[in-house]
Amino acid sequence: MCASRNKIKIIDAGALEPLLAFLQSTDQTLQEYSAAALLTLSASPINKAIIASSGAIPLLVKCLCEGTPQTKADAVTTLHNLSTLPSNLTTILAACHPVPPLIAFLKTFKKSSKPAEKCMAVLESLLGFEDGRNFVTSEEGGVLTIVQVLEEGSLLSKEHAVGALLTMCESDRAKYREIILKEGVIPGLLELTVRGTPRAQGKARELLKLLRDSACTRPEMEADTLENIVSNIVSKVDGDDSRMEKAKKMLAEMVQVSMEQSLRHLQQRSSW
Repeated sequence: MCASRNKIKIIDAGALEPLLAFLQSTDQTLQEYSAAALLTLSASPINKAIIASSGAIPLLVKCLCEGTPQTKADAVTTLHNLSTLPSNLTTILAACHPVPPLIAFLKTFKKSSKPAEKCMAVLESLLGFEDGRNFVTSEEGGVLTIVQVLEEGSLLSKEHAVGALLTMCESDRAKYREIILKEGVIPGLLELTVRGTPRAQGKARELLKLLRDSACTRPEMEADTLENIVSNIVSKVDGDDSRMEKAKKMLAEMVQVSMEQSLRHLQQRSSW
C-alpha cells in the first residue's frame, strides 16, 4: 500500500514531464532509465489514466521502434499496464499505429519470454477493435507471428494468442477464416486443446469449430467431436502442405490416445 501511494505522490510531484523528456533523449541510457521509471509508475491503477493522457503512449510506441532491447521490453510492459484500463485502449490504438511495432517486437524477442507475454496481451486487447484487426492483417507476417506465439509462447502467451485469433474469427468468420488457416494454425490449436490452460483449451476448441469448412448445423454429437471438426478442416486443405500433414498426424495420434483411454476405462469398469 505504501509503495502504491509513493507512485501516486511521484506523479503528483510533477515527475512525469521530465520523464517524458528523458524518454525522447538521444542518450539511450536516459531512455532506459525513463522507460523503467514509467513502467514502475504505471503499475498504480490511479496513474494509468494520467500517464495515458500525458502523451506518453506515442513515445512508448516510438521506443518499440527505436529503443534498446531493455527499453523496448520496459515500454511494452508499460503499454500492457496501461491497456488494463479499458478507456486507454482507444488511446493506444490511435497512437502512431502501434500494431506493427508490437508485431515486430514479437518477431525479435523470444516468444516464451515475459515481455512477449505482455506484448501478446496488448495485441489481444487491440484486436477487439476493427482497426486493430485491419492493422494486423495488413502487416506482413502479422497473423503468422501470432500463430508462432501460439506454438512457441509461454502458457499465458498461448492463451492470449488463441484469444486474439478467436476474436478475429468471431468478428467476421468469412473474412478471417482463410487468412488464419493459411498460416498453418491447426497443429498449434490441436496441441493447445491438450496442453493449454483450461481457458486456452476452451478457446482453441471454439476456434476449431469456426475454422471448419461449413458453418451449417450438424447432429450435436458429431458437431461436438474434436476429431470430426479437425478432419473437416484438414480434408479441405492441400495435403502436400507440411503443416497440414503434421495436423493429420497429430489428429491420428489424438484419436489413438482417445481410443486407448476409452479401452482402459472399460477395463477398469469391468474389474469393479
